[in-house]
Amino acid sequence: MKLTVKVKPNNKKPGLEFISETECIARLKSPPIDGKANEELIEVLSDHFRVPKKNISILSGASSKSKLVSILPKD
Repeated sequence: MKLTVKVKPNNKKPGLEFISETECIARLKSPPIDGKANEELIEVLSDHFRVPKKNISILSGASSKSKLVSILPKD
């Protein structure tokens, strides 16, 4: 599954808000420094979809607020 994610770092109320099946807004506590927001994004998506973190990868937009994320099903 491919998911388009708009990331909002440094947020007081973290969470996911789905706009459609393949598009969401991720509010994260972490700042966008040294990949901390990307790590938190992978962790949040892993918890939400109940898949291991290794099954989630950022395909594009690693240094952007808009990202394309791949989520592989559980083994």
